[in-house]
Amino acid sequence: MEMERCAHAGCQGVVEEGYCTACGLAPSPLRPPVVSAAVSARSTLSARGSKRSASRRLGAPTLARPPLPRRDPLAALVPFEVPARRRVCSSCDQPLSREAGFCPRCGQEYSFLPTLSPGDRVAEKYEIKGTVAFGGLGWIYLALDTVLGRWVILKGLLDSKDPKMLEVAVQEREYLAAVKHPNIVGIHDFVTRSGGAGDRSEGFIVLEYVNGKTLMTLRKEAGGPLPPAQACAYIWEILPALGYLDDLDLVYCDFKPENVMVEDETVKLIDLGAVRPAGATDGDVYGSLGYIAPEAHEAPTSRSDLYSVGRALAVLVATFDFQGRYADSLPPPNEVPLFAQEDALHRFLLKATRANPDERFQSAAEMRGQLLGVMRGLVSKDERGIGGRVERVDSALFEGDDERAGRADGFPRVRVDRDDEGAAIVLAAAALADPERRRSMFARAVVEMPGSMELKLRLLDELVTLARFPLAEDLLATLQATDPTDWRVGWYRGRMRFVEKRTAEALADFERLAADLPGELAPRHVLGLIHEREGGAGDLAAAVACFERVSRADASFASASLGLGRCRERQKDRAGAIEAYRRVPSTSHRYVAAQLALATLLLSDLGGTPTRSDLEHAGEAAAALDPLADGLAKHELRATIFATAATVRGETRGEAILGVPWEPRALRRAAEHELRTCARFVDGDRKIELIDRANAVRPLTWT
Repeated sequence: MEMERCAHAGCQGVVEEGYCTACGLAPSPLRPPVVSAAVSARSTLSARGSKRSASRRLGAPTLARPPLPRRDPLAALVPFEVPARRRVCSSCDQPLSREAGFCPRCGQEYSFLPTLSPGDRVAEKYEIKGTVAFGGLGWIYLALDTVLGRWVILKGLLDSKDPKMLEVAVQEREYLAAVKHPNIVGIHDFVTRSGGAGDRSEGFIVLEYVNGKTLMTLRKEAGGPLPPAQACAYIWEILPALGYLDDLDLVYCDFKPENVMVEDETVKLIDLGAVRPAGATDGDVYGSLGYIAPEAHEAPTSRSDLYSVGRALAVLVATFDFQGRYADSLPPPNEVPLFAQEDALHRFLLKATRANPDERFQSAAEMRGQLLGVMRGLVSKDERGIGGRVERVDSALFEGDDERAGRADGFPRVRVDRDDEGAAIVLAAAALADPERRRSMFARAVVEMPGSMELKLRLLDELVTLARFPLAEDLLATLQATDPTDWRVGWYRGRMRFVEKRTAEALADFERLAADLPGELAPRHVLGLIHEREGGAGDLAAAVACFERVSRADASFASASLGLGRCRERQKDRAGAIEAYRRVPSTSHRYVAAQLALATLLLSDLGGTPTRSDLEHAGEAAAALDPLADGLAKHELRATIFATAATVRGETRGEAILGVPWEPRALRRAAEHELRTCARFVDGDRKIELIDRANAVRPLTWT
């Protein structure tokens, strides 16, 4: 039977049991499995929050990981004891010195002894081999399923005499019954055993055995932080599991590196012991110091889980006192060099761990999309021997640099929200070249569809293009009052301030957007444009940093490479500017502009008089334009090349440039011809100027 292919763009996986084996996402629309009434309650996001967070999958990363060879399961066994630091009363948090007894403060009976020993059998088929780990909610046993011949994990109670723990185990069984996802450890069975501690029946969850290592183990074995791209890839892969739990109205509550296991090419959540229904008001909330969100102590939500994801990623990539001084914050970049070097990653972590849940990522899908953008910048260079790449993918929020030919000024375009009632009109208006006609079209449509945010935003954009700022200000005020949290309002406001040359305000707007959309290249590119306009030494350095980050992350973002070249020219960095212009791919519609800029630079006196090599390379750039352009700029460039080449001294017989023999008279005739061709494209004073130049360059004759 033919397997169902994943429908998500760029994914090569197949759908098994309702989820893709590669990306972990469900087909759209998602139909979550039926769960019990106990998990049906859910705290919902406001419509405004959902709108702001709308996102779609962007693509798949490919990362060269360290090999994780399979190991003997028995090698994972640990001694049967609970460290003293973990021996605390579950009722009053009193430290306990003994392995079993009664709490001296509240009288609660406790036992930290495992109730199963090697050789014991549970449900007549699970043969216990020993303990592999322990946690706040129970001992974890390795066992062999003697019927099916497979290794399994049995999770029991850490303190078998504590009624609270028994209640948690029962709840855990109910929650896990409906959970099936490729990035979540599988649940095989739930069994009981009579004659446990105190002659009570004990319950055990039988889990899939994951033969791998936790993220925290990988960090410890690395002797410090993981390479950022590698850590981000692991988190990117596990986020669909949290999105899936959110679809089931469940909150994970205890996300941390110890609870994520890497096995071959799979990343899995391995402990759902703290899971609870979203919106539940009873029962204890379990979380870990340094990871748990501020509000999660009382009312955890899916956004609390995403906070913990951000904290976990920070711990994986940096070393800091995450359970002490920085238990509720991140250290500044001057304390963590990586944060200073990788600004996008730092912004991502800051947004993920904001104190206000409304200011964080609002869904696992949104977080995953922005993380992919961060990774795209991280893996564009080799890191500590870990190479990798992110497939060329389109942003969900912005059009590509070459889509619809882009803006002439290099200002990125916002994608149309196709769910908006006015989307069809916005898409149709893209075919109109006249901004006045587009403005008129949008103005009429807004009257007919007053609820369309897209139409109002596009109308604002055209008013800015036409420099009708008073009308634009009135419309902007209305939009800000309607939905002040919609990032698009800030985008178009920032563009208006940019066009008005209110630089400080534009800079503030796009700094906020870069913080809110850390994985997007467009805000960073606009920051480069703003700094470039200012043009001071510090501004040019800032512009170069912005353009370099964008160009490095996405070679097809040609506007950034052009901006980088312009700024380096102004910094007198000739070699750097040449390198930047050469980044623009031949498939880009900005390739012509890049070749013109490159050839012009090679012919300039920046760095000294042009050399023979400079002229040859300029000729190559001009030759590349032949099939792509035939206008004034092309012919004027050729004229400059011929005229300059005619002045080069030395032996040049038998060689040619752009098909013309490298001989002064021939080159002068070619330059004259190109300038007269240029004159046919223009009128008036410009035409006279070109003819005069043609007369001046032509070779001398007797008549």
